Amino acid sequence: MGRTLPTITQQLSDTEAALSRFRRALRRSDQYILDGLFAAARRHSAAISQTDALLPFETALLAILLEQAKELAVLRQEVDVLKGRLFE
Repeated sequence: MGRTLPTITQQLSDTEAALSRFRRALRRSDQYILDGLFAAARRHSAAISQTDALLPFETALLAILLEQAKELAVLRQEVDVLKGRLFE
């Protein structure tokens, strides 16, 4: 018997394909950002596939937010280090 439900990887690919016209309407720099957001979601595909309470794309959005929050935390830490060096 084959799979009856698409994998999260396939669902993300399908969503990306459905948004292709939206992507094309964006500036080139924004297209790269959007691509990066989908890449961030794919990095958490195992965790996304484990959720039953939410729709897969909702969970993918949470994964994207998680990656954004991690990046923000790193940048804040770097700013704090630079501020410490500046005021020494």
